[in-house]
Amino acid sequence: MADARSRRFALPTLRNRRDWQSLAYLAALPALAAWQWIHGFWWPLYALMLFLTLGIGVIHHNHTHLRMWRGRWANRATDFWITLLQGHPTFVFYPAHVANHHRYKHGPDDKARTYRFGGDTNHLWGYLIHPAQAVWVLYPLFFTWLGRLRRHWPGAWRYCMAQYGAWLGLWAGLLALNPAKALVFVIVPQLHGLHWLLATNYLQHAHADGGPGRGAALSYARNFEGLLNPLLFNIGLHTAHHEHSRAHWAELTELHYGRYRDQVPAALNEGGLVPYMFRVFVLGAFSPRFRTRSRMAAEHIR
Repeated sequence: MADARSRRFALPTLRNRRDWQSLAYLAALPALAAWQWIHGFWWPLYALMLFLTLGIGVIHHNHTHLRMWRGRWANRATDFWITLLQGHPTFVFYPAHVANHHRYKHGPDDKARTYRFGGDTNHLWGYLIHPAQAVWVLYPLFFTWLGRLRRHWPGAWRYCMAQYGAWLGLWAGLLALNPAKALVFVIVPQLHGLHWLLATNYLQHAHADGGPGRGAALSYARNFEGLLNPLLFNIGLHTAHHEHSRAHWAELTELHYGRYRDQVPAALNEGGLVPYMFRVFVLGAFSPRFRTRSRMAAEHIR
């Protein structure tokens, strides 16, 4: 009995020491928001905050695929901490991402496939509007998921509802305290992070394959290399992640370069994310030679 009690209250340990970087981001974002709330707006710190909201979205994603801690209570506390920083409950990754996107790999049954909305596109407007389109089709998945939990696993349903309560309670409390500061230092950064969380799907899959036979050719996802990956937890190494969704993010570098990079069509292995976006979304608006080409046959676009 004593041993069981001591294990229950033992200090949590990380599964991988590289997640100290994740913890640093999780601590830095609210610290910067609090500092500016007290001392006033400063552009360099605000820009850093906006960058960190991208990191929070990636941490949210990674924590869903492989729990950060060895221990239930630490993982649940992290769920709530990410919920407060993300501005949305963490449970949504299960129905929208794990049970949908990873299952169907951008295929015709993937609810948020990029070619579902107005054809197979890869341009600036498609990137900007994709988060709104994705929310429109994903929220019914959330409601269905929650309804199933309430009928069959009421404890899990209450856990999800508690996440909604924490998020909305934070917004209500901060808006009551100071609406302008709540909007500038908390809500707008959260919305910025949520945009990137959803728009990443467009960056990684627009003009990639979504038709039959896509798995054999590993042509369903685009990879980004460069500085993006050490800063944002290897989020650019998307093929390796899809093929090994339970691998820790620190393992994706070896998987990408050692196993998958040469199997992925060359057009889907990009350098830096920012050069890619500038070339395709900005220069591509003026010249066709800077645009990407779809890998899908017209009859598969639906």
